[in-house]
Amino acid sequence: MTDADPAFWSGRAPLLFPIVGQLRHNEYRFNETVYKLEKHGFARRQKFELVEHNQRHVIFALRANDITRAQYPFEFRLEMAFEITGYSLLMTATITNEDDKPMPFSFGYHPAFAWPLPYGRDIHDHHIIFEKPEPAPIRRIDMKSGLIKAERDDSPVTGRTFRPNHTDFEDDAIIWDDLQSRSLTWGAAGDPMLQIDFPDTPMLGVWQKPGARYLCIEPWAGIADPVGFDGNFVEKPGLLMLDIGAQQSFRMKIRLKES
Repeated sequence: MTDADPAFWSGRAPLLFPIVGQLRHNEYRFNETVYKLEKHGFARRQKFELVEHNQRHVIFALRANDITRAQYPFEFRLEMAFEITGYSLLMTATITNEDDKPMPFSFGYHPAFAWPLPYGRDIHDHHIIFEKPEPAPIRRIDMKSGLIKAERDDSPVTGRTFRPNHTDFEDDAIIWDDLQSRSLTWGAAGDPMLQIDFPDTPMLGVWQKPGARYLCIEPWAGIADPVGFDGNFVEKPGLLMLDIGAQQSFRMKIRLKES
């Protein structure tokens, strides 16, 4: 994982809920009421309660409270489970709608992995190998507004391989919103690599602060507002909807494997 050098980023692996990315003017409209909500939502700054734990797993939970209701008018439960088995870490986020109305939301992971990994290789030896070819154009961030540009850029993936450079992130994240893969590996050929599986999230962001010693590989179910979006929350691209009493889970598995 990242060495968490605050010179580059004070984050570790925040949870993105109930939005992914940034809203236009950091606000949205729901039932004609305007709510303020900062980039990536509030879950990453809330204290979760400990539900249960043993030597192999731990479960935390966040429920709606006065702070969240002022920004997001829904009753919810966000449960986060971590389980270690051998050389694998399985994370499962489960979101439950405890309200009396359907609940719109997005969710995303934001873990930062060491770049380079601790095997003595140069950063330029590292690459992402996707499960499937990814020829579809990507999305980028408009640096003035923090929103998604209307135009798309050519895919940086050659076949299934993406070789990142620090300069790739001078304009913020690289975003796949038409992703075919639900798994990838990260590392340098010939060394142990990380296999990252994300079967429940259809989008992916890859990001770093240029020059930092990490690469964020972020499975998403949701995306920032596009430039020019009018702020109607239920029409937000990538938004999911939970029926009353329903729940939805998002898994992410990280496994250290031989190359």
